[in-house]
Amino acid sequence: MAMMLDESEASDAELIGRAKGGDRGAFGTLLERHYDFVYRTAYRWCGRKADAEDIAQEVCVRLGKAIRDYRGGGSFTTWLYSVTMNAARDMMRKTARETVKTEAYGVHALISGEAAAESEDPVEALWAAVRQLPDKQRDAVLLVYGEGLSHAVTAEAMAISEATVSWHIHEAKKRLKTLMRSAGEV
Repeated sequence: MAMMLDESEASDAELIGRAKGGDRGAFGTLLERHYDFVYRTAYRWCGRKADAEDIAQEVCVRLGKAIRDYRGGGSFTTWLYSVTMNAARDMMRKTARETVKTEAYGVHALISGEAAAESEDPVEALWAAVRQLPDKQRDAVLLVYGEGLSHAVTAEAMAISEATVSWHIHEAKKRLKTLMRSAGEV
């Protein structure tokens, strides 16, 4: 029982160190501590509960191997954003490939009806528009506005300069105005 108390009170750095050494309990505690964060980030990125769950599960699997490579130069959550966004992008590419295959065989999914039903909420409509942005703009908006990160931390997570984050945000705002206007006219 004392071991569980120690793990729940341990810092991320302590848990990471122990997990790198093969301590499964420490790794499990680290996953439990950050799972909601990973899921929330994935959901904002993809906008679908089932996909967000798949991404979060994929991140958990990847972390089993990737934790050994974590250097600790930045915060753990900043590194975790990168792992989560990479998993989300991988899933998007896989989904795109599967969609092409499906369409090639003449079977068409009714995704547009589902997207329209989800976007009746103005907040969800905005996040749906964010998901239509180019990758870098979408990632910058998700991290700055979705997660409340500073431009500096977002720059670190995206491996770009702070000025570039600001530029992506600026461009995203212009594009979102256009997307939201056209959505309102439909």
